[in-house]
Amino acid sequence: MAKTIKMTAGEAVVRYLDNQYVLFEKDGVMTETKFVEGFFTIFGHGCVLGVGEALSQAEHSLKVYQGRNEQGMAQAAIAYAKMYNRRKILPCISSIGPGSANMVTAAATATVNNIPLLLFMGDAFASRQPDPVLQQVEQLYNPTVTTADAFKAVSRYFDKITRPEMIMSSLTNAMRVLTDPAHTGAVALALAQDVQGESYDYPAEFFRKRTHLISRAKPDDYAIKIAAKAIRKAKKPLLIVGGGVRYSEAGKEVVAFCEKHNIPFAETQAGKSSIPSSHPLNLGGIGVTGNGCANGLAAQSDLIIGVGTRFTDFTSSSKWLYSGANVVTINASSFHANKLDAIPIVADAREGILALNTRLKDYQAIYNEEIQAAKKAWDKEYTRLASVRYTGKDFVPENKVRMDDALEKFREATGGEICQTAALALIRSLIPSSAVVVAAAGSLPGCMQRMWTTDELYSYNMEYGYSCMGYEIAGAFGSKLACPDKEVYALCGDGSYNMLHSEMLTALQEGKKINVLLFDNASFGCINNLQMGQGVDALCTEARYRDGEKPIRDGNFMNIDYALSAKGYGYVTYTAKTMEELEFALKDALQQTKPTLIDIKVLPKTMTDGYGGWWNVGCSTLPRTDRGRNALKERKEKLSEARKY
Repeated sequence: MAKTIKMTAGEAVVRYLDNQYVLFEKDGVMTETKFVEGFFTIFGHGCVLGVGEALSQAEHSLKVYQGRNEQGMAQAAIAYAKMYNRRKILPCISSIGPGSANMVTAAATATVNNIPLLLFMGDAFASRQPDPVLQQVEQLYNPTVTTADAFKAVSRYFDKITRPEMIMSSLTNAMRVLTDPAHTGAVALALAQDVQGESYDYPAEFFRKRTHLISRAKPDDYAIKIAAKAIRKAKKPLLIVGGGVRYSEAGKEVVAFCEKHNIPFAETQAGKSSIPSSHPLNLGGIGVTGNGCANGLAAQSDLIIGVGTRFTDFTSSSKWLYSGANVVTINASSFHANKLDAIPIVADAREGILALNTRLKDYQAIYNEEIQAAKKAWDKEYTRLASVRYTGKDFVPENKVRMDDALEKFREATGGEICQTAALALIRSLIPSSAVVVAAAGSLPGCMQRMWTTDELYSYNMEYGYSCMGYEIAGAFGSKLACPDKEVYALCGDGSYNMLHSEMLTALQEGKKINVLLFDNASFGCINNLQMGQGVDALCTEARYRDGEKPIRDGNFMNIDYALSAKGYGYVTYTAKTMEELEFALKDALQQTKPTLIDIKVLPKTMTDGYGGWWNVGCSTLPRTDRGRNALKERKEKLSEARKY
């Protein structure tokens, strides 16, 4: 008779996860690593006496971290998994109700970005004896529907555990999804509160060490043949490096392919730092937030080779930028591989590019001096952006559409006169090349995809699939857990900071030094650009006081001392209103051992502007201003040129 072990469902979760490993091949060597080494918690009545009891008292080797906000801890877990290229995870557990609902946003972030995230949520009682239990949402039409059902729309796998033995099949499926290179994402398991503490005679072999192969899917020969035929017909192909190149660790193979065939390559936000920025064929960021170099050559390309990219609207410029080009894709997911009516190669990025390289033989793209000329022109533009300085009332910022008083009133309120592009260039020149930078939302992703150089592998942790405000600081903490020997910087606007900075306390509690670079331009500057560029007057995108009883706030700017608030937490803090103060703060922060925050007072409208991209956004068909009429006209023109699917 098979041996069994009597334990609670909560302990079964902990014991099982403590014995999960993954196996991955790199450079011909199979490497095994422990998949789960820690656990993130915020305890409430929905989990503290179930899984919480097991984490506290059962035998295991998992390091337990105390989160401050459920979304924050889960975003930290996403960044952690990303820095390990999806080969380690930090499961998270919350209570019922608002605790679990707080993790819905993080589940979406993980699923959109194809990052493994394991979430446990406390749920209503399976017995229903105390219904409605504290924080339970009741639905009159269906008693089984609870807050946890909100995860169905944002998860790759969802289950409700209402009997202790259900844990076995549910965790088995969870591991299947979490280690799937093509379709990994959030796994959300709702645990009935009473069931967590119920015992069951589990088969002992369920808790044995399990090693899951993270496979490299090989391409079909026919697909390679058809793709190679299309590429040979192309004169000026361009390759796009997506996140799949990073997670496959295929950067060297992509470089060898491009060098052999004289094909330039551009980067998505997820693919950036898979290959050094300094490579002669690296054009930099592409699409809506791309630079003039990549977008200029993409517009002339007759064929696009997308490797490990989902072709979001930002990467394809809403299907407009290279609408006339044929497309070949290499993607582990057939869903993504078939986008843009492409010739699909469903395969691991490295395996696909190696097979394609062999089949192409001596093919060479017909580029002469175009690549070097485009890169030289962008280098010149970068130098200009790096040297922008505020010159007084005659100063003209990068973004021309603005409230007439925006710059002067901001400067009056805060004393800040730093220009964002110059600040980024200074930061890049002063922090270590090995430093990990984390960002997600606002104008910074655009500036960084254009201006940030990454010669150190995987030093760029940009969450731009979901562009989730609040990822930045939580993500910096998660990145620091994964890379304890590196300096880690969270770059965020004041809008993101105000939405979520709770894990600053967790970083302090764990003794992990993170550096928060807070770009304060008085609220949502990126959306203000979009709003006003589409003909709408500024509304709720600037942090201004209300002037009397006016329906729209257009009074003076608020001046928030973010450095003072962070100092109260125990951070070493600085306020930078000039480039000289920013330089001092950056250098001094490198000498610190405690977490730091630099409150950078950045003039509105000094972020980078467009460089040959276009973004299809909502636009009034009955515009009330000249700006609105121009926006509508441009939208109609671009849509007439863009792909329809």
